[in-house]
Amino acid sequence: MNLYNIIFTGSEQALAAAKGMLAEAIEKNGRDHKVAFPDTAYSLPCIYAATGQKMNTLGDLEGALTVVESLINRTHLLEHALNSGLATALAAEVIEAIKYATMEEPYQAPCAGHVSDPIIRSLGVPLVTGDIPGVAVVLGECPDAETAAKVIKDYQSKGLLTFLVGKVIDQAIEAGVKMSVELRVIPLGYDVTSVIHVVSVAIRAALIFGGLTPGDLSGLLEYTSKRVPAFVNAFGPLSELVVSAGAGAIALGFPVITDQTVLEVPMNLLTQKDYDKVVATSLEARNIKIKITEIPIPVAFAAAFEGERIRKADMFAEFGGNKTEAWELVVHKETSEVEDHKIEIIGPNIDEVEPVNGLVRLPLAVIVKIAGKAMEDDFEPVLERRFHYFMNYIEGVMHVGQRDMSWVRISKDAYEKGFRLEHIGEVLYAKMRDEFESVVDKCEIVIITDPEQVSARKSEATSKYESRDERLASLVDESVDTFYSCNLCQSFAPAHVCVVTPERLGLCGAVSWLDAKATKELDPTGPCQPIVKGDCLDDRTGIWESVNETVSQISQGAVESVTLYSILEDPMTSCGCFECICGIMPEANGFVIVNREFPEITPVGMTFGELASMTGGGVQTPGFMGHGRHFISSKKFAYAEGGPERIVWMPKELKEYVADKLNATVQEMTGIENFTDMICDETIANDSEGVLAFLEEKGHPALSMEAVM
Repeated sequence: MNLYNIIFTGSEQALAAAKGMLAEAIEKNGRDHKVAFPDTAYSLPCIYAATGQKMNTLGDLEGALTVVESLINRTHLLEHALNSGLATALAAEVIEAIKYATMEEPYQAPCAGHVSDPIIRSLGVPLVTGDIPGVAVVLGECPDAETAAKVIKDYQSKGLLTFLVGKVIDQAIEAGVKMSVELRVIPLGYDVTSVIHVVSVAIRAALIFGGLTPGDLSGLLEYTSKRVPAFVNAFGPLSELVVSAGAGAIALGFPVITDQTVLEVPMNLLTQKDYDKVVATSLEARNIKIKITEIPIPVAFAAAFEGERIRKADMFAEFGGNKTEAWELVVHKETSEVEDHKIEIIGPNIDEVEPVNGLVRLPLAVIVKIAGKAMEDDFEPVLERRFHYFMNYIEGVMHVGQRDMSWVRISKDAYEKGFRLEHIGEVLYAKMRDEFESVVDKCEIVIITDPEQVSARKSEATSKYESRDERLASLVDESVDTFYSCNLCQSFAPAHVCVVTPERLGLCGAVSWLDAKATKELDPTGPCQPIVKGDCLDDRTGIWESVNETVSQISQGAVESVTLYSILEDPMTSCGCFECICGIMPEANGFVIVNREFPEITPVGMTFGELASMTGGGVQTPGFMGHGRHFISSKKFAYAEGGPERIVWMPKELKEYVADKLNATVQEMTGIENFTDMICDETIANDSEGVLAFLEEKGHPALSMEAVM
């Protein structure tokens, strides 16, 4: 049987399986039985993106299968083969949707199945920054568990997001590969049809970040091909269904690399029988460049370990976390005061202390001295915040917090492999020199575990923290002559441009004005470019001619005018990786804010995902605004509509997170004390009547303000 016939046969098998499963489901549950994947605003994402139609019931799926059938054409042309591959993908989504509609628990650990919208949004920033340089799908079965682990760990060490489908999941478990969303190795399921859940991730990236119009199939395929750096490894015997699914991957622009002998299609379908070369072949086929910093440590180092959590039972050493004193500091020094690559340990190392009940617990101070001609004091906190990422990239190390609230754990496994405190120094040195090479000429690391020294030298750190806070407090939009553009997300959202000001950080929450300033110094032609303010045309809504010119230029005319302080008049665009969304609740005359992590329905009748589906993709949506958590406490937050005192509802976790700064801001602006006590949350009410009753009881100022709309 030739390749075309194999693809067509696989598509027909998928269609037949979907038809049979659907008929059985309808007979048992009725045509009106609801169909939905959990935590997504995009119905069945692949079918929705391809056809523009949302599937809500089992009966709706009959129409979807009509579309599937229309895509299968046995004419031996490449276009028809690829369309048949897409038909297989859509049939697989129907099958998986029926599972979710009719089974109480369609997937059980370790398999994840459907990947929710919030998880995809959380991956937006590392994808655009390159911390996740690509997406690997490993499907089938390797010759043995050792081979499977080698391939998977190689992708993990390079930071790729890796999805597993089939028996390779069991092989990974057998070989002791650590798997989870946080570790960026995600076992989807054992059935071939579960591969649709990674296809769905790619499709929703187009809808969430790219603003693609559902039903624009050609635009969708162009987006996934050019902007989603994914590929497939198909191991073991290739059934007709697997081959047909591979054709669907190729249609999306994702090359397939297999260990089986096939008729190769250059850069799309490749055979690689040498498992030591599979990873290199795959990366080359998708043109994924990996930048590797060689660091002399005995454990792996990659962004994929950022989400690793060291549980108490797995812990060998612990620092901080309210158990001991712990703080960290970057300090700018003169060149003569820094000895490059010196790593000094003051106090006992973790192998020089007798464990108590198997645990070493010590205080910790980490001081990084930086010298450089282009280094500025303003860059100190920018570099210091990177500690969190650099230390979390170490396999077996967990870092939480910052400044004098840091908390570090080292696992038993890392200790047994030879990891010691000096290796933290090696990581910080290597990454400071690598990522900040234009401002760091020399770098010296001091790690202190001696209790007296940690306490005695803490005043050095606290005085620095205080002076920085004073400097940051003085940084307001009026006090600087330059804002910054940030187009980091344009690789996924072509029309989106962030404008970063001292009082409005990037909506992803990761880029402050100081970060943007430092980024410009580090990479003069990079994603952050200065915008010389000039005269303000409207200080109420925040309009600058220079800002409009910059946004129009970078968005290639897609957006011509933005305001920085209004949610109603030409609000800034959003790419989709925003931390929060603000929307208007007309009956309360105020703002509802919801963060990505909150899964429930908000008082405006929509979940975060449903709100985000209208707000992302680089479009302007008056009445809705994507933003970072820290912007909530800014005086410029929706200033044109009355500012932060209009906030009437937030999830409790978010409210508590912003409480101190938001209370201080509103008190300074209005004299109201403890303003967050007036803000409703889900523990009080989610429905409009309950929210209004609470606001009236508290005398919320929004109720007496001028109508917001």
